[in-house]
Amino acid sequence: MCGIFAAMTQTGISPPQRDAALKSLHHRGPDGADSWTSNDGRWVLGHTRLSIIGLNNGNQPMTSPDSALHSVVNGEFYGYREIRDKLCARGYQFKTDSDSEIALHLYHERGMQAASELRGEFAVIIADEREKVMIAIRDRFGIKPLYYAAINGNVYFASEIKALLALGVPAKWDIEGATGGPGKSHEITEFEGVHSVPQGSYAIAKDGNVRIYSYWDWEFPTAAQVKEDTRTEAEVVEEFKEALQDSVKQRLVADVEVASYLSGGIDSCAVLGLAQQCMDKPIRAFTLTFENPLFDEAAIAEATAKHVGATYHPIPITGRDIADSYGDAIWHSETQMFNGHGVAKYLLSQAVQKAGIKVVFTGEGADEMLGGYPFFRADAVNNNPALSSAEKSAFMDEMFGTNEATRALVMPKQVNNEEMLAIQSRLGWVPASLNVSLAMRNGIASFWSPEVKMKMQGHYPLVSNLDRLPLKQRIAGRDHLNQALYIHSKTLLPNFILNYLGDRMEMAHSIEGRVPFLDHRVAEVAARVPVNMKVKGIREKHVLREAAKEVLIPEVYNRQKHPFTTPPAGDKNDPMLAFYRDTFSSQAAKNQPIYNMKKAHLALDNLFECPVDKRIAIEAGLQRIASVIIMQEKFGMS
Repeated sequence: MCGIFAAMTQTGISPPQRDAALKSLHHRGPDGADSWTSNDGRWVLGHTRLSIIGLNNGNQPMTSPDSALHSVVNGEFYGYREIRDKLCARGYQFKTDSDSEIALHLYHERGMQAASELRGEFAVIIADEREKVMIAIRDRFGIKPLYYAAINGNVYFASEIKALLALGVPAKWDIEGATGGPGKSHEITEFEGVHSVPQGSYAIAKDGNVRIYSYWDWEFPTAAQVKEDTRTEAEVVEEFKEALQDSVKQRLVADVEVASYLSGGIDSCAVLGLAQQCMDKPIRAFTLTFENPLFDEAAIAEATAKHVGATYHPIPITGRDIADSYGDAIWHSETQMFNGHGVAKYLLSQAVQKAGIKVVFTGEGADEMLGGYPFFRADAVNNNPALSSAEKSAFMDEMFGTNEATRALVMPKQVNNEEMLAIQSRLGWVPASLNVSLAMRNGIASFWSPEVKMKMQGHYPLVSNLDRLPLKQRIAGRDHLNQALYIHSKTLLPNFILNYLGDRMEMAHSIEGRVPFLDHRVAEVAARVPVNMKVKGIREKHVLREAAKEVLIPEVYNRQKHPFTTPPAGDKNDPMLAFYRDTFSSQAAKNQPIYNMKKAHLALDNLFECPVDKRIAIEAGLQRIASVIIMQEKFGMS
């Protein structure tokens, strides 16, 4: 993994700006940094390198033999050796051993059709001097970040927004982005004029303008296609298992050690077990541990590591650790957080870097493919015609009772407002995941400043997001669960899970996260899995349990999903309370325009008056407020 940026300007980028952009991405690529500038000085590409494959000769930017094409790549291409061999057979010559070089030659040969040939986690920028365009390609799921800004006839791209700021993009609040929450449109950021290249898309920049085109999207079967599916359950399981095994095997290719993050959940346990089957030496598995037993999964993780033959490495995290690192984690994520889990992931990656690791397996993506979260199971239960009302009620009660740690976040009360009615009118129903987003946004809206309330009156971010999606093509005629999975994959997956629970916290410490579930071949197989094998009763990810059964201990195989969160403040001496007070009393708190700080102080004073199981939801609002204050301070927002 690496850091990349590009500038396509009318007058050029100064050397100090170029160097500042490279410096801002150093954490993404500490093994080297370089740049390319066009002969007229108006185009620049920059690259900071984390060497994983082709350790000694993979420096970038790369240039084609005719000097007309130039590229920078962040990420990994799997199956690159086969593509390389085919390109060599057609006369292309490679200067490096790096997987990144295939992108340059594929584009030379196939133009934008090259995007569909690439497999993996990646962001690519190509400067094409022949066509006078810059091309920016992002992987199918948005695993690797890629931002752009088009200002006054100039276009900029970068892995992180801080590099855009170094290149001259102003740091201004985008009110819609700052208030929209995790369910807002993926393309919107908290920074005015800064957008995210959508997942599975490429951007073409020319003459100061940027146009976006999709090259891949999730494809769930229609009701008619479901009826034509005659596979047995065993055949479905075997097809999914083969796809996942291949994805894991591809992600073991590296010239450095590959370790694994491990929780007590089925996703990371399955990935570790399948990876260990391919190895002749133990994989190092790293687990976050907490003092609060309701949130600690150490025992299950340790038992899993022992079962599959990996080595177990616990990383203890305290409230003091989270409070001390919160500001640094926000600087890296460039967005608001609503729980300390992002900071915990930041600290986990820090510990792994100190252990000498550069590459880790992670388990993100399975929940979005196979209905892992409680709100997906609620949709599956409530829309299952085979269940009676009594059975549905019993299932919902059981789910609520077994999610004590996070139910206030993931199973809130039904929201009834105009935005809910607007969602209903577009979809014909309201997915429980959107109810979660609405409940979170309603909770934080009470803290908005009067000016923000006035500006956001009548604006519905979730509806705006739905109106940006190809609903007729992608979800019409699909089962409700698959509709919910599609919408979730376009909002919370890239905005939240793949940002501050993924790439940004890993790359903060130069750690490359590899995500076997988020392989497009796995996703295409998973989309075709019958819904009753995604959620069976209230048992989520049934097909995964069966596919990975041989590497799972019974405690994991039989366990319900427990979303990864950090514990709420335990008492009035908890270090997070002091963190909130100090942050809310800072000058940056006075300067930020989003929140009413008198209301924030009052909520903090009353935190311990609410029931213990509700505290995590109240703190979600406090942490969003703290995040904005930290962003105000660290980025000098205007």
